Amino acid sequence: MEKLKFEELNLSEQIKKAVSDMGFEEATPIQTQAIPYLLEGKDVIGQAQTGTGKTAAFGIPVLETVDAASSILQVVVLCPTRELAIQVAEEMKKLSRYKKNVGILPIYGGQSIDRQIKALKKGIQIIIGTPGRVMDHMRRKTLKMDAVKTIILDEADEMLDMGFREDIETILEQMPAQRQTVLFSATMPKAILQLTKKYQKNPQLVKVVHKELTVPNVEQIYFEVKEKMKSDILCRLIDMYNPKLSLVFCNTKRKVDELVNTLQLRGFFADGLHGDMKQQVRDRVMNKFRKGTIDVLVATDVAARGIDVDDVEAVFNYDVPQDEEYYVHRIGRTGRAGRTGRAFSFVVGREIYKMKDIQRYTKKKIVLNQVPSMNDVQEVKINLFLEQVKDAIDNNNLNEQRHIIEKLAGEDYTSIDIAAALLKIALTKEKVEEVETEDYGDTGAAPGMVRLFVNVGRNHRVGAKDIVGSIAGNTGLAGNLIGSIDIYDRYTFVEVPREYAKEVLMIMKDNQIKGSKINIEPANRKG
Repeated sequence: MEKLKFEELNLSEQIKKAVSDMGFEEATPIQTQAIPYLLEGKDVIGQAQTGTGKTAAFGIPVLETVDAASSILQVVVLCPTRELAIQVAEEMKKLSRYKKNVGILPIYGGQSIDRQIKALKKGIQIIIGTPGRVMDHMRRKTLKMDAVKTIILDEADEMLDMGFREDIETILEQMPAQRQTVLFSATMPKAILQLTKKYQKNPQLVKVVHKELTVPNVEQIYFEVKEKMKSDILCRLIDMYNPKLSLVFCNTKRKVDELVNTLQLRGFFADGLHGDMKQQVRDRVMNKFRKGTIDVLVATDVAARGIDVDDVEAVFNYDVPQDEEYYVHRIGRTGRAGRTGRAFSFVVGREIYKMKDIQRYTKKKIVLNQVPSMNDVQEVKINLFLEQVKDAIDNNNLNEQRHIIEKLAGEDYTSIDIAAALLKIALTKEKVEEVETEDYGDTGAAPGMVRLFVNVGRNHRVGAKDIVGSIAGNTGLAGNLIGSIDIYDRYTFVEVPREYAKEVLMIMKDNQIKGSKINIEPANRKG
C-alpha cells in the first residue's frame, strides 16, 4: 500500500516535531493504516511482525489523546518481556519530547517495586508493563484502572505463548467497560481471536503482509558494535575492502548529515541523500556518485529509492532497518549484473532481535563476524594486492617488465627477493600516503612512532596494562605494537606506530580508562 508522509497524517505540531527529530520521513504501512483509526478511538487488531513500526503506530495516537493536565493513569500497554517494555517506553519518551507533563513509566519484574511505587505516586498517565508486574501492582492497589481510556496488548501471541492469558483477562476485566482496546500480534491463532471477540467492540483489522522478495546473492555479514564505534568501523571496512562504490544506509536524516561530515573530515569522497534536500541537489549528488566523483553515498531509505548503479560493491547498514523489506531493498543494490557484492550490518544491543527477524524473513544466513582489527585490515589489503598481481600476470603482456626483472636477477638477486622488495615498497608507500597529511611534529618518540599524552596517571590507579588494554581493546591495535609507556601522577605518555596514530586518537578521544574519561593528544617534545 502507499505510505504517507507524517505531515499528511492529522497530527499535532509537537508530535510532528518529535518525529522529525527522530529523523523519520514517512509512516510505515502499519502506521499509515492504524493511526487514523486509533485517533478516532476505534478498537484495532493489528497484524504485523516486529520491526514494522508498531510502537509509533499505537504510541502516536495515545500521546495525541492523553490528558496531560490530569495525573491519573489513562493508558496501559502490556508487553511479554521486560526488554520489550523498556524498548517501548524509550520510543514513547522520544515521541513525547514536546508534550509537556506526560508521565511514561515502564514497570517490570527484576526492578525494585518500591522505586516503581514511588514513581507511580507522582502521577503517571501511561504505563508500559509486563502482565505479572502489573498484576502485582493491582494487588497492592498501587495501580488504579478505573480511569484507563486505552489498553494495548503488544505482541499478544507472545504473551499467550508465555502463559499470560489468565493475567491478561484479569487485567482487562478490571478496566472500565467504556475503553479503547488495541491488540497487536504477528499471528492470529484461535486464542487471539477468542480474546478479540470477548474484549473488543467492532475492531478494525489492520494487516501488513510482507511481499515475497528475491534476496540477492551477496555475502551478508553483521557485527555487534557500540554506537560510538560505528563510524570508525565503517572507515576501517572501507579501507579494508576498498570497494569501487559504497552505499551506506542510515535510518534518519540527521544521522546522514552527521556521518557525511565525519567521513569528509577523514578524507573520504562522501556525500548524502535524504528527504530534506531539494530535488536539484539530490540529482547533483546522484550524478557525482554515478560518475565516481564520490565513492561513498550515505542515504535514508526514502531518498535512496531509484538508485540504480551497477558498480556498488558494498552496502553498509549503518543502522539496522526498521522493516525487513527495507533490508532486502538495501542489499539488492550490490551484486548487480553478475558482479559480487558484500552487505555489512552494524548491530547495537537489542537490535540483535531485529537482525534475527530479518534472517528469518530472508531465509538467508547472515554471518556474525568479529570487528576487524588494524592487523586484519593490513592482511586483507595484502590479499587484495596479491589478487591484483595474479590478475596482471594472467591478463597482461609483461614482456617489458620481465626484461627489467631478468636484469636484476642477473645481478645475483632471486626473483623471490625482488617480488618481496616490490611488495614492501608498495605497502610502505600506501602507509606513507595514509599518514603524510598528518604532521605531529617532534613528539620525542622513537623513530616511526608518535608519543601521545593521556590525562590519567598513578593518581587514577592506572598502570601500563590498563593503557595497553584500553588502546588494544578499543582500536584493535596489537598490544605488542605499542611502544614505551611513562606513567606520572596525573598523566601518562604512550608511544604508538605513526601509521596508526590518527586512528588511535580518533577512537580513544571519547573513551575511558578505569572509569576516567580521558583526553588524548599528540605530546609536545620531551623536556
